[in-house]
Amino acid sequence: MSLLSLFAQGGILMYPILLCSIIALVVIIERGLVLRRARVDTGQFMMRLRSVIQKGGVVSALNFCSRTEAPIANILKKGLSKYSEGPERVREAIETAGKEESFHLEHRLGILASVAGIAPLLGFLGTVTGMIGAFRVIEQLGGAVNPSNLAGGIWEALLTTAFGLFVGVPALGFYNYFVTKVGRLVFEMESASEEFLELVRAGKLEDAEEPSRSHAEGQQAEESDEYFAKKR
Repeated sequence: MSLLSLFAQGGILMYPILLCSIIALVVIIERGLVLRRARVDTGQFMMRLRSVIQKGGVVSALNFCSRTEAPIANILKKGLSKYSEGPERVREAIETAGKEESFHLEHRLGILASVAGIAPLLGFLGTVTGMIGAFRVIEQLGGAVNPSNLAGGIWEALLTTAFGLFVGVPALGFYNYFVTKVGRLVFEMESASEEFLELVRAGKLEDAEEPSRSHAEGQQAEESDEYFAKKR
């Protein structure tokens, strides 16, 4: 029996379950791509950033962060842009940018969690309505029934539950996977941000050489950074 015929046997509640499966698939693909783009070796990134700062100063560090498409680069870029206003303004900028990046990473995960909960409930609702239909047949026939009289209601009861779980279980699995990934990324962003703030407080960003030479060397350091250019 084909999947389409099974779908037809499941009754009207199969359509909301199908909608849930489409929504879950779209969210899984979209979040997977977002988290893949956000992946970066934070230790390597901070080492490269230190090197760029030493050779090219704040301007080259800003250019380096602009060339790296990762949440930590966006956060530190906001902090670098406020460097001339003092360490406190740098810290505030980093905290604000960190909240924004965390929101973007967690965006739409609530939809996936909702699908993981709603799809099985729709399946159980189909089970209830299917069993109600089966008992109505028993009542209408005065108890003189055979298995074929009850087949339609039982099909609906079993199929909606199966399809609801088939959608809900993977959705829940991907939700937990993405939450774990986001938690790790947020932890790495916090650690790197604290490391950067230590550099700011220690005045390490002022150790760059004279502007003309340092800018050229900083640009050269950026251009030689093939690790981040090929990280995807």
